[in-house]
Amino acid sequence: MDEETDTPEDPRREFAEECRSARELHDPAPLTQAHLARLLRTSKSTISRVETCQGAIPPDLPPLLDEVFGTDGKFKRLHEEAVASSFPTLYRRRMTLERAAVVIREWSPTLVPGLFQTADYARSVFKGGFPRAGTREVSAFVNDRLARKAVLDGDTPPDVRLVLCESVLRRRICPPEAMRRQLKALLEAGARPTVRVQILPLDAPAHLFSDWPVTLITSPSHSVSVCVENFRTAGIVDDADHVRTALRTYDELTGDALSARESARLIAEQMEKLT
Repeated sequence: MDEETDTPEDPRREFAEECRSARELHDPAPLTQAHLARLLRTSKSTISRVETCQGAIPPDLPPLLDEVFGTDGKFKRLHEEAVASSFPTLYRRRMTLERAAVVIREWSPTLVPGLFQTADYARSVFKGGFPRAGTREVSAFVNDRLARKAVLDGDTPPDVRLVLCESVLRRRICPPEAMRRQLKALLEAGARPTVRVQILPLDAPAHLFSDWPVTLITSPSHSVSVCVENFRTAGIVDDADHVRTALRTYDELTGDALSARESARLIAEQMEKLT
């Protein structure tokens, strides 16, 4: 993770300064940290940590701040920028594309993608990749991962299409009860009107994306970027020919995958097997 800076351009620092400024300049009278905490249904210590850049910003706080101060999404935007800036540089463009997307197509052969991970699942994934990480580092990763889900909860969320290899359901990344909660979260996500979850059976034919996760992100201008991740690397492909090939491959995946209804049944069956 990149280290925080104390420059005004740092989104985390800017969030803190805007929170303190809005509180102190509140009309008709300034608010103390304790008073603001009561309005936000949180603790004074949480407000203090936010204003002094100690730890992650609780993901439910920005929309409440916008509501209390009437700031029309400013704190939500700053929070999204702060989360994006916490990721390594090579992932930041992807985060920017994701926040503005009108359509997100995800394929994963091994793991539940970040947008759909529960806290326990994300923690297990991170600790598996970074076994020497400390408690604070793990906690920061999990908070940042959960904060990405805000793109699914906005007023105009993107249409999301998710295709998972069947092995993702069967691979026990975390203890059984935590894995049950992850599969339940997948079912709940698939029930949203803007999300479709499909499972690619283990006996499906080989395809271009077999070896790595791929995300196709469509912008408001309808241009498509292909995001590919591999060992400690990530790339974004914008070349028109490669994008067309990726879109065609994704269409083939959805054609070979189980329907959304059949996929939901398979997920539910796998939940029952976890004991």
